[in-house]
Amino acid sequence: MKYRTIFLSDIHLGTPGCQAELLLDFLNCHEADTYYLVGDIVDAWRIRRKGFLWPQAHNDVVQTLLAKAHGGARIYLIPGNHDEFLRSYFGTHFGGIEVVGSAEFTARDDKCYLVTHGDQFDAVVTNAKWLAHLGDQAYEFMLWLNTRINRLRHLWGGQYWSLSKWAKHQVKQAVNFISEYETVLTAEARRGGYDGVICGHIHSAAIRDMDGVIYVNTGDWVESCTAVVETADGSLMLIDWERSARRSRHRARRAQHKEKILENV
Repeated sequence: MKYRTIFLSDIHLGTPGCQAELLLDFLNCHEADTYYLVGDIVDAWRIRRKGFLWPQAHNDVVQTLLAKAHGGARIYLIPGNHDEFLRSYFGTHFGGIEVVGSAEFTARDDKCYLVTHGDQFDAVVTNAKWLAHLGDQAYEFMLWLNTRINRLRHLWGGQYWSLSKWAKHQVKQAVNFISEYETVLTAEARRGGYDGVICGHIHSAAIRDMDGVIYVNTGDWVESCTAVVETADGSLMLIDWERSARRSRHRARRAQHKEKILENV
């Protein structure tokens, strides 16, 4: 599939939870003229805390993005709180990937969006960084536990299930935080005269109209494996690649089963 623009965020390369293989599959199946990497592409927090973890698939993601830049695609990297060390390199190009603080994106339909990671609007990150780091460690443990739960579910034939995603929708404080985050981001876009805002940070993918301002969150590549794409007419669309891949596997299994039945007829 070819799109005008693709938005990705919260990949968290360097962590065990990063779904690098699924992201590689997505990047190989989708092309765009322009890519926005909307923060937390590399997880320096985890690397500082537990040492360097860099499987081949994580390196392949970087090489794939560099190859797209070399092939003529424009790629902008907007650092987040987990890769904030890159904020010292605004205006710098790394292999054709430009590091910027934020961006203005104008879609084909002339709607103008503010593109930002969004951590600067998170009071916990800005005012109590120690608490943010503590929460990150708790989140990492939840992902570790989630991996083991899904191994058991796979043995029983169950589908992938995200413990952390479920918790976000069950815990009232988490629901309230997401709602407040969306309100603050759309208010910032409204103040700047934008038609909408495209962000990441909270790992909760969404596209919705918030009182006339379009709120877009690209999601992540740890829990949901989602991306936002701009279609030919300028509309923005959310792609759930984990769900798409699961459906493809299911169709392939059904096709194989049908072939076996026909062979035995």
